[in-house]
Amino acid sequence: MHDVLATLAATIKSRRTAPSDASYTRQLLDKGTEKCARKFGEEALEVVIAGVSQSKDELTSEAADVLYHLLVLLESRDVAWGDVLTKLEARSAISGVAEKASRPAS
Repeated sequence: MHDVLATLAATIKSRRTAPSDASYTRQLLDKGTEKCARKFGEEALEVVIAGVSQSKDELTSEAADVLYHLLVLLESRDVAWGDVLTKLEARSAISGVAEKASRPAS
């Protein structure tokens, strides 16, 4: 299924050069990373709300929205979706507890 996300990430990247009056993605990217991050945060909150108090269908829809807005945020910072997948793949080789313990303290 990650092919769908890779295709979406490529589409989002291509929207950087689309006419802004015809592309919501371009409009978001033009507003900068801060706006993209805020929009992602709003969508993430909607996922949380749907997760605890709404239907499975509503949660599914909100999850799709949050993934789209995550990809837009990543594009705004020039972070490739493939790099995120590579990071996840590396983490899957060890347990979650060991992976978290290996991170620098924040």
